[in-house]
Amino acid sequence: MLNVFTLANGRLFQEEIESLEELARFKPIWVDLEAPTLEERRWVKQHFGLSIPEDAMDEDIEESARFFEEDNGELHIRSDFLIDDDENPRAIRVAFILNEHNAALKSQGVLFSIHDEDVPVFRLLRMRARRMPGLIENAKDVLLMLFDADAEYCADTLEDIYDDLEQVSRQVLAGNVTDNKAGEVLSAIARHEDMSGRIRRNVMDTRRAVSFMMRSRMLSAEQFEDARQILRDLDSLDSHTAFLFDKINFLMDATVGFININQNKIIKIFSVASVALLPPTLIASLYGMNFQYMPELSQKWGYPFALALMVISAVVPMLYFRKRGWLK
Repeated sequence: MLNVFTLANGRLFQEEIESLEELARFKPIWVDLEAPTLEERRWVKQHFGLSIPEDAMDEDIEESARFFEEDNGELHIRSDFLIDDDENPRAIRVAFILNEHNAALKSQGVLFSIHDEDVPVFRLLRMRARRMPGLIENAKDVLLMLFDADAEYCADTLEDIYDDLEQVSRQVLAGNVTDNKAGEVLSAIARHEDMSGRIRRNVMDTRRAVSFMMRSRMLSAEQFEDARQILRDLDSLDSHTAFLFDKINFLMDATVGFININQNKIIKIFSVASVALLPPTLIASLYGMNFQYMPELSQKWGYPFALALMVISAVVPMLYFRKRGWLK
């Protein structure tokens, strides 16, 4: 899918392109390619003179090779954007190409973004740009605002994680955590720990991308200050993720502690039963010995006497354990 975005009256407008002729009618500041076809790549090549690298969305590119500037003045940035999906949370690799210096190409002043699937942050920026005139003035603003929206998206996700952990915390601290409930709690904690880790990695990636833009000296004074504000926001997210990791570890330890308590209760039951049945077992073994002279064996009351003795020997320890509170 090929979408172009143009500026009109300070607002960002989107147009979906279905032919090379349609592409030639617009002067966009942002060209977004979602899972581009070979034909769409060819349109971009013919109209803008831009060749999209085959490895633009490759996940195996080394970290140091994700931010660079070509000899022709094209700035290349490959950054990850978070998708908070309950079933499959993940990060999407997005390749950005920006030509700010080479006036010989039609791509000058146009931001190109290439990705495999829809990114929530992009939708968030489009909504903002339509509602807030003057938010974006050029392609560099688009790129900066994307990173700013990414930071806000991560912050919203962290708030959702915190709210979910509050519910988990109430369940754990309420006590009486059964094994089934403990399993559900551990599953929820594991999901949130995984998402928190993804957010931390995404924050680190965004910080590197913004820092690269600042070092490239492509930003105006106002844009440079906006970039510094984005870095400050990312720093605050780092401290918040650290707090969430501490909370997750606490809830994990508390839940595992309740599981151990439940296991100890089961072991205690077996231990009490073993001790209570030890005297009857001893009595039964005594009367099971093959001695010739055992007076009780020849008496009519011998059998009921042995049964009564075994019952009493089992009940007395149980009463003692109950008095000491070991059966609770």
